[in-house]
Parts: sequence; C-alpha cells; structure tokens
Amino acid sequence: MKALSVRAPWWWFILHGGKDIENRDWPTSFRGTIYLHAGKFWKQDEVYADIQEALDCCVPHRSEVASKLSFDVLRAGRGCLVGQVEIVDCVSRSGGSRWFFGDYGFVLANPVAFDKPIPYKGELGFFEVTL
Repeated sequence: MKALSVRAPWWWFILHGGKDIENRDWPTSFRGTIYLHAGKFWKQDEVYADIQEALDCCVPHRSEVASKLSFDVLRAGRGCLVGQVEIVDCVSRSGGSRWFFGDYGFVLANPVAFDKPIPYKGELGFFEVTL
C-alpha cells in the first residue's frame, strides 16, 4: 500500500483534529487508502507555531482537541506509520475546508489512527510500504 509522509503536527491533526486537506505543491490523480507516515523533521519552535496556527484557524473545538495533543505524542510518532486515511480528491481551491492553503489539496476522509506507531523509513512523495 502507498504511504505519504507528513510533518508534525499536521499528521496528528489529520488523525485526531479534523484536518480534511493535506496541502501540497504538486497534484495527484491517486485515489484510495494510504498509510500516514509521521516525518522525522522536528524543530520544536516550528511545531509549536504550527500547532497554534491549526488551533487558531481550523479547529472548532479548540480546548477539547488541544487537551489530547502533546509534544510527547508527536515525538513518539516520528519516523513511524501512525495511521491510514483515504484520499478522495485533489483540488486547487476549496471553499468548504478551513484547512486548505496552498497550490493543491489532497481531500481526505476516513482517518484511522493506529494504536501503536510502527517504525518505518519515510520517503518524499508517495512511497510503497510492505508490512
């Protein structure tokens, strides 16, 4: 199955915070279920700023979502498959999602978080995963 690497905290918001668009600067024609890989990139000040941006502009139930999120949870997912999600479309504009900003958005549905992250080396773009 294909996988896509996403930086913290965005992968967490896909699985737990209602993020229904993954922004990219390239389009895809792929439709279907993929593994969600949490990238290893970590600069705490950037992750913190992204968390604040997500909570300020995109999350309707801010305090409820924020209470479930921690740096420890985000660090534990680094370099792991953390769940799966379905890509149902790719758009160049979105009037219905607060999460869209950029050139292209992969429209996401049916996120499922894994109970335990699975260590796996990520790659750029889509990559094949065999478990």
